[in-house]
Amino acid sequence: MSDVHEILPEWIAEQRWYGGKGRIPVLESRGVWSFRDEGWFARIETHLLVDFSGGTPALYQVPITLRSEPLEGHESALIGTVEQDGETFFVYDGPQDPAYSWALLRLILDEGSAQLDEKSDEATAQGHRQPGAQISTVVGSRVLSGEQSNTSIIYDLVDDNGEATNPIICKVFRAVHHGENPDVVLQSALAGAGSVNVPLSIGNVVGTWRDPGRDDAVATGHLAFAQEFLPGVQDAWRVAVRAAEEGVPFTAEAHSLGQATADVHATLAAVLPTVPASPAVVGEILRSFRERLATAVSEVPELAEERAAIERVYARAESSTWPSLQRIHADYHLGQVLAVPGRGWVLLDFEGEPLRPMHERSEPDVTLRDVAGMLRSFDYVAGSIALARPENADASAEWAHAARRAFLDGYIEHSGNDVRANRAVLDAFEIDKAVYEAIYESRNRPDWLSIPTTAVRRLAARA
Repeated sequence: MSDVHEILPEWIAEQRWYGGKGRIPVLESRGVWSFRDEGWFARIETHLLVDFSGGTPALYQVPITLRSEPLEGHESALIGTVEQDGETFFVYDGPQDPAYSWALLRLILDEGSAQLDEKSDEATAQGHRQPGAQISTVVGSRVLSGEQSNTSIIYDLVDDNGEATNPIICKVFRAVHHGENPDVVLQSALAGAGSVNVPLSIGNVVGTWRDPGRDDAVATGHLAFAQEFLPGVQDAWRVAVRAAEEGVPFTAEAHSLGQATADVHATLAAVLPTVPASPAVVGEILRSFRERLATAVSEVPELAEERAAIERVYARAESSTWPSLQRIHADYHLGQVLAVPGRGWVLLDFEGEPLRPMHERSEPDVTLRDVAGMLRSFDYVAGSIALARPENADASAEWAHAARRAFLDGYIEHSGNDVRANRAVLDAFEIDKAVYEAIYESRNRPDWLSIPTTAVRRLAARA
C-alpha cells in the first residue's frame, strides 16, 4: 500500500498557493477527514499538512479525490497515482473534481460534519449555513483561475425556470491558521445585518485539528467560505482609471463610495465589539508608525529630509482625540470594491493586510486606516497615469484631489464624523500608508517610487 502523502510534496511545491517557493515541502499530517460520496464514484478527503521545510512551520489544506478510473477532461488536475489494496487509484486536486466541489457545498448547506479518519480522531470539519441563506439549483462548478493564495470554486446556478442566476463562489483557504478568518467573520456579520455593500453570504466550514504547539494541543480555524459571486462587473480601480484617463470627473462615484464605506463601518460597529482608544493603544499604533518610518528612511534615503516633519504630524496625532477602535476592512483600496449596476459599491476581501499575522487582523482597529487607504488609492490612479503620460500629470493630480475631497465629503455626511476636524490623526494614518508604499515600491517597483514619496512630502508639509 502506498500513501498519498508520498506524491503530494512535489505537486504542492508547484502550486501558486504554496508559500515556500523554490522548496520541496517536508510534510506532517495534522488531520484527515472524508466526505460522503454523492454518486461520483470517488473517495473524497481533505488533508491538513504542516510543512517544516522553512524556518516557520506552515499549515496547508489539501483536498483530494481518489478514483479507480481516470476522470475524463481533468488531466490538469491529476496529482498522481497510488497503489492501495492491490488497486491503482488516480489522485486529483479536490477543488477541480466535481465530487469534492459538490460535497463541500452540501457540507455547508446541510450544516454537516465530515467523517473522521480513524487515525485523526482530533480533527473535525463542520459546515455552517448563513441564517436565511437560500440558493437555486446547482448546474456546474469550476475553479477560478489566477488566484495566488487560495482556491475558489464557482458554482453556476439556475432558478426554477432554468434561467441563470448569480453564481456562488466558495473560497477554499489553502494556508490555514488557528483563529477566526476576518473575511468570513466580517462579511457574514455584514450580510447578516442586511448590508447591501457586501455579497450575500451562504456559509462556511470550521475545522479543528491537532496542534502540539498549543497548550491544549488543539487548533480551530476557518477552512472555506461561500458567498454570492458577482460576475461581469468591474472593480472600482478599473472604473476610476478609465475615468481619469478620459478626463471624466469621478466626484459623484467617490462621494457615494465614501457613503458606502461609512455605512459598512457603522454596521460593523453596531454588530461587533468596539473598544476605547486608550493611551496605551494609541501609543502602540504610533510605535508601529515610527518603526515603519525608520525602515523606510534606511531604504528610501529621500524620505530622510521629511522625517522631522513626519514626526511632528505623529506627535500631534498622539495628543489628539482618537475614535473608538472597531472591526474594519484593514486592506482597503479601489481594487477591493466592485461597481455593481443597480446596486452600487460592493466591498470584498476583508482578510486584512496579508503580511500581518491572522490574530492581529482580527483585532479592532481605527476606521481612519480604511479612509486613508482609499485616499491613497485615488493618488495611485493619478500617479499611474502620470507615469505613463507625463503630459497629463497636472490634470491627473487635479482629478485625484477632487475625488479625494468627494470621498471624504460622502464619508462625513453619512457617518456624522467630521474626520477633517481632527486632521492630524487622518494625516498620520495616510503618511504611514504612503511610507509602507515607499518601502514596497523601492523593493519591487522602483519606477513607481515617486507616487508615495510625493504624497509623503505633501502630507508632511502640513506640519
